[in-house]
Amino acid sequence: MSGSTPPSGGSNRLLLWGAAGSGLLMLAGLGAFAYASQLAATRAAGQSDGAVTVTLRDNRCQPNALTVPAGRTLFRVVNETDRAVEWEILDGVMVLEERENIAPGLSQTLAARLRPGEYAVTCGLLSNPRGILTVTPSADSGGANERPALTAFIGPLAEYQVFVALQSRALARDVAALDEAIRAGDLAAARALYTEARAPYARLAPVAGRIGDLANAIDPLATYLEKREEDPAFTGFHRIEYGLFARGTLDGLAPISARLVADVETLQARLRALRLRPETMGEGAVRSLGALADTLSAGGAELYAHSDLADAEATLAGVAKIVTLVKPVATDAAPGQFGAVESALASVNGQLAALREGDRYPDVRTMPEPQRAALVDGVKALGQVMDQLNAAVGFGQDGA
Repeated sequence: MSGSTPPSGGSNRLLLWGAAGSGLLMLAGLGAFAYASQLAATRAAGQSDGAVTVTLRDNRCQPNALTVPAGRTLFRVVNETDRAVEWEILDGVMVLEERENIAPGLSQTLAARLRPGEYAVTCGLLSNPRGILTVTPSADSGGANERPALTAFIGPLAEYQVFVALQSRALARDVAALDEAIRAGDLAAARALYTEARAPYARLAPVAGRIGDLANAIDPLATYLEKREEDPAFTGFHRIEYGLFARGTLDGLAPISARLVADVETLQARLRALRLRPETMGEGAVRSLGALADTLSAGGAELYAHSDLADAEATLAGVAKIVTLVKPVATDAAPGQFGAVESALASVNGQLAALREGDRYPDVRTMPEPQRAALVDGVKALGQVMDQLNAAVGFGQDGA
């Protein structure tokens, strides 16, 4: 327009510099905000819950030696290896607590109630050197004075001992039948018997899973072994599963099944000699539910037969037996918490029943992700309310 005066070159430069400066300030502000947010999140993850962090790197734990006070401790296990791993706290050969299927680059938390003493911890692969966990005396009694008298548990413990004996006998019988089919060269029969043989072992998870040396012989995953399926330590159920369903052959399985029969007989003897305590049931149920949730979340442990949901059904049956046995004591000592356990158990059993297709379950890997996540959440919820019941009733105050 003829009446307007165009801005000078100097004014244009000032406007450009001003815009650039504003942009830089905005970027700087966003960067500072992002850094502060990340720092706050890191601190919240590492400090607000008071967790003790253990990092798994290559073939070691960092730190390799830990010291914590007796009582309840929250551990955060960070996996900086390139494989899914597990982390266990061991008292000799007995597994006190564990967290399975920790994915590469991720972390999981584990809460443990421990008595004073020195324990071993696994550091990734089963063949790796173990770390040391020292638990020092603590004044934290955790409300042990509210615990029902030990005599109240005499009946439930006696009945659970009978249950364990019956399931051990069923496990020995079914494994022997599987071994016979393998030695007879009957691939179809061996495949049919495999899942059936695993069911009593899953029902025994609250107690059998604690016997670490036998668990590593009866039920090791190739994932946790250095050479995977080719590792000499790959034995037991999953080695047989690999031959039956992945390779489709019985070649080389006869010595594996013979050893499984012998290991199960040893397990029977160990379980007969095991001193059962109230927390053997309560905390054992929580451990087995945590392992089940980890396994389902990671896509299952039955990598070749894809029968994880059948295992889940048997595991929940073992937990349900414990819930039934502690009911007389728990309904008096903690009626609200026990009601929550019964409700959560019914809910997750309902979820599982809805997935059943005739006499079979779908492969957990092919389930829609929301459906699988809902099942995992249901198992976790059951584990959480069971843990709350344990605390209310007093399980674990004297140690695992």
